[in-house]
Amino acid sequence: MAELYNSAAPKKAANLSINSDLLSKTRELNINLSATLERALKEELSKREAAQWVEKNRAAIKGYNDFVEQHGCFGDEFREF
Repeated sequence: MAELYNSAAPKKAANLSINSDLLSKTRELNINLSATLERALKEELSKREAAQWVEKNRAAIKGYNDFVEQHGCFGDEFREF
């Protein structure tokens, strides 16, 4: 499976706007903002790429599901459960 992004790419500064109370409480707990944001963005990127994959392959998935509904799964005759 291909990587979501190049994790070895250099860091780049970004200017963000965050709820001031959220930022204050985060800093009080010494939460690493950069690492937390990177984790959240990685999760969001993963979800969106998965959704794009499903959309791109929707016709093939439907075709496979229709085939299985009509003919069963490959190897059903060998299943022992």
